[in-house]
Amino acid sequence: MSFNSPEITPSIEQVEHCFGATHPGLYDSQRHLFALNFRGLTFYFPVDSKFENPLSVDLVINMPQDGIRLIFDPVAQRLKIIEIYNMKLVKLRYSGMSFNSPEITPSIEQVEHCFGATHPGLYDSQRHLFALNFRGLTFYFPVDSKFEPGYAHGLGSLQFPNGGSPVVSRTTIYYGSQHQLSRSASGRCTAPLAELPLSCYRHQLHLRRCDVLRSPSATLGLRLHIYTEGTRSGEPASARRRVVRFGDSCQAVSRALAAPARLYYKADDKMRIHRPTARRRPPPASDYFFNYFTLGLDVLFDARTHQVKKFILHTNYPGHYNFNMYHRCEFELNVQPDKCESNTLVESRGAVCITAYSKWENVSRALRVCERPVVLNRASSTNTTNPFGSTFCYGYQDMIFEVMSNNYIASITLYQPEGTRPHYAVTSIA
Repeated sequence: MSFNSPEITPSIEQVEHCFGATHPGLYDSQRHLFALNFRGLTFYFPVDSKFENPLSVDLVINMPQDGIRLIFDPVAQRLKIIEIYNMKLVKLRYSGMSFNSPEITPSIEQVEHCFGATHPGLYDSQRHLFALNFRGLTFYFPVDSKFEPGYAHGLGSLQFPNGGSPVVSRTTIYYGSQHQLSRSASGRCTAPLAELPLSCYRHQLHLRRCDVLRSPSATLGLRLHIYTEGTRSGEPASARRRVVRFGDSCQAVSRALAAPARLYYKADDKMRIHRPTARRRPPPASDYFFNYFTLGLDVLFDARTHQVKKFILHTNYPGHYNFNMYHRCEFELNVQPDKCESNTLVESRGAVCITAYSKWENVSRALRVCERPVVLNRASSTNTTNPFGSTFCYGYQDMIFEVMSNNYIASITLYQPEGTRPHYAVTSIA
């Protein structure tokens, strides 16, 4: 595992972590673990997270066998801190010089010899820890309370008996300067985030914002503000804007958004039973999805016309069955309210602004949605258990809101009603 700033190399050398990189992997709901994939290797880790307030609690992936925690920002969902809490399980070196291994004890002298001088550290009298800070790196030393009166001039000024020099008990690695590392009242760490490193683009498009294009009562398409790596190695990311609409062909979508990360064919339509014509109409040919995981977007094409008929926008909240499959889609959806209740989502121009961070209880106060939702219980043929429980789907105009038990929106499905789509005979399609 290699760290770019500073250069630190723990024992798992096949795994690379870049600050700002999104956390990869899938959730294994049978074992309650996350599967993280790195260069063909798969590691399984338990996750410590609170699902009721997913935007106020850091996402923490704990690796107890390596003594490491990966701490992700709950909003940006990107790595911001690497915490090494068991120094005995890792080997660390800086600029080719080892300072922590089974043979080398990470004492204060060893750290100063390896990293050089720095500003005086900070003492935490409640936890009896002394923090020695370098740019992007903090070492924590446990200090006996009897030495507390002399800490003002730095840890090196304290006098310890022979062999009693403090040893590093914990190390945190982060982006930015030491003085920016702090904790909020809720316990969330407020370390700054780096820009997404170019090495993490991997020739994929990434989303800054998605505007839902609508007429007064119908969805027309999406305007995506995307960015990707430059055409040359090391070139900064370039921003682009693309528009995809209902009725676009699969070739047009591929030109706008590039090839999908995956092509998925629908095996069946489980919602077909709710249609009044379900018994009279024969089952159609298999529709197919373009999955754009880094955009948080799925595009559904009609099997007969090969034209767009549905968009699915994912919010990627922990506690949802599909968590960690998609990046969060930073969408903005403006709808005219049809209720008179006061609502914080209603803007000055009268529109209801719905984003990936809106709560359903606020949305439902402004829109006359169906009162009885459809209960959706996700499972697969290989994994029939869902520890997160069911979600609830509410319909409004040409939109379906999938809502979690904590009132956050898991996904929004935008579809083109059947009456507005052109009909083609099966024999007329080549």
